[in-house]
Amino acid sequence: MSGETIALIMSGLLLLGLFMGHPLAFVLGGTAVLGALIAGKPMVLGIIINRIFGDVLDNYVLIAIPLFVLMARFLSDSGVTDKMFEALRHLMARVTGGLGLAVVFISILLAATTGIIGASITVMGMMALRPMLQYGYDKRLATGLIASSGCLGILIPPSIMLILMASYAPGLSVGQLFAGAMIPGMVLGLMYAAYVAVIAWMRPDWAPPVRDEEQISRGAMWRMLIVEAVPPLVLILGILGSLLAGVATATEASAIGAVLALLIVILRGRFEWQTFYSALLETGRTSAMILFIVVGATAFTGVFNITGGLRASQDLIRGLADDPYTLIAVMLLVVFILGMFLDWTGIVLLSFPIFLPLVSEMGIQPLWFVVLMAVVLQTSFLSPPFGYALFYMRAIAPPEVQTTDIIRGVLPFIGLIVLMCALIILFPGLVTWLPTTLYGG
Repeated sequence: MSGETIALIMSGLLLLGLFMGHPLAFVLGGTAVLGALIAGKPMVLGIIINRIFGDVLDNYVLIAIPLFVLMARFLSDSGVTDKMFEALRHLMARVTGGLGLAVVFISILLAATTGIIGASITVMGMMALRPMLQYGYDKRLATGLIASSGCLGILIPPSIMLILMASYAPGLSVGQLFAGAMIPGMVLGLMYAAYVAVIAWMRPDWAPPVRDEEQISRGAMWRMLIVEAVPPLVLILGILGSLLAGVATATEASAIGAVLALLIVILRGRFEWQTFYSALLETGRTSAMILFIVVGATAFTGVFNITGGLRASQDLIRGLADDPYTLIAVMLLVVFILGMFLDWTGIVLLSFPIFLPLVSEMGIQPLWFVVLMAVVLQTSFLSPPFGYALFYMRAIAPPEVQTTDIIRGVLPFIGLIVLMCALIILFPGLVTWLPTTLYGG
């Protein structure tokens, strides 16, 4: 059976399983088994099992994933962001669009300390959505801003997605990816803030100034903001500082972050054994979900490769592209379309074995390409019909906010993500300058 036939059969089985509503991890693993049997090569499964034990279960870098998840949960329990948002809300009360700008800045801070999309969107939605609607913000702007800003967590380090990408991108370290994604992530956050400012200037009725009903002096508000900003800044410095300075590996930096986050909870008097147990339980569930997907995707790509489907897919992409920029455009379009149906974990693990060899053949710098992919993958949370950010917003939004309002609200931010990709293509130094400065050529 030809590689092209195997590629079509396995792709069809994968889509069929997903549209039937089965979990991605089991669809990937089941498709791998069926693909091996259909191709008449059941002995391949033994090789795949050895590969799972060697490449996945012995991968030291993946230990950082549960530690960063645990850190995010501890920080969420500390309540730091609640106080910071209140301080920013008061400081920017009389600024047109000030409440929206506060959402962006707090979301950037959450992204740099948690990196968990569901947690970021839920926390910001619970804190900011009702006040924004109460003070007259447009429903589309409010929901789109919260959903899109919350997705910065998969791009701004420390990011679980970047850790997984580094594990499956030969020759790239977690530190290099963190450094490469830092500037694009911050620039994209500032683009969101600029968009809010422009909308507030053009349509002040969409983002009106807020009447500050509480009589708090400006000095007291600044003190509140500074005091509440110190713990997360210490956390960021502990993680990224130790990693980028070469003092700690990614796994060690994640352990530092988990310990610092726990200390913040204790020092703020928020520690309870019940919440501690809940944090451990949620960390176990989230980590197990990610690692199950990793195992399933490893099995799928292994069978796909050995039976010839991988080579057939690469030949198809080569036939569509004559030059590097066309090749990049085709790959990014594929990632964008996959993002409508899969989450980032599945997309990374399925696309890297196909894309990265082609990138190397065309002489494209892998670090630059992987960060570019990380930017595009934010759309996997925002693009209907299966964007997780849309579901998170629907769950916390009041009844007067319709699902169509949420979808229409995220569309301009998807456009800004595409614009950020164009900037990275035009100015590669946005990605390469900091890693080159820290790690050399």
